Amino acid sequence: MQHSTRVDNWLGDRPSVGDLLALCEENYRRLHYLVPQMRRLQGRHLSSRPDHQDLHLTIVEQTRYTTLMRLTYEFPQDGGGSDPDALLRVYHDARQVEVEDLRQHALPTRRLYEAPGLMNKWRLNLFVSKWLTFCVSQGHLFVDDVSRLHPLPACDLG
Repeated sequence: MQHSTRVDNWLGDRPSVGDLLALCEENYRRLHYLVPQMRRLQGRHLSSRPDHQDLHLTIVEQTRYTTLMRLTYEFPQDGGGSDPDALLRVYHDARQVEVEDLRQHALPTRRLYEAPGLMNKWRLNLFVSKWLTFCVSQGHLFVDDVSRLHPLPACDLG
């Protein structure tokens, strides 16, 4: 029997604002699984896994209630490109992640003729959701002090 997540159920539907907020909550859980010590981190970090692309994390800004971070793969051999390259704002009090900017070439997430709005935000956040799930499944993890790492809560990565 195949397990269906909430995100998979949304793929064919036209999302509502409530759906977008729920997706941002799921992205927070996925990101927290990947970066459990997020509020302690500063600067640049690297997660390397055998036979996988290195994942780069840069903490751009830490405030009391938010973290602004960049998550990307870097390809120095190809002239210094990054793809995907996501700028994410984490709202710790609301337990939400908002995609502030996403540059990637694999899937069309923006349409030139479409005004910014719910569908565009939906596409960006859905892409990030799938990418975060992929990163976690590869075993990526960002921590600064393993001795202070608490057991991670169960995360349905669907």
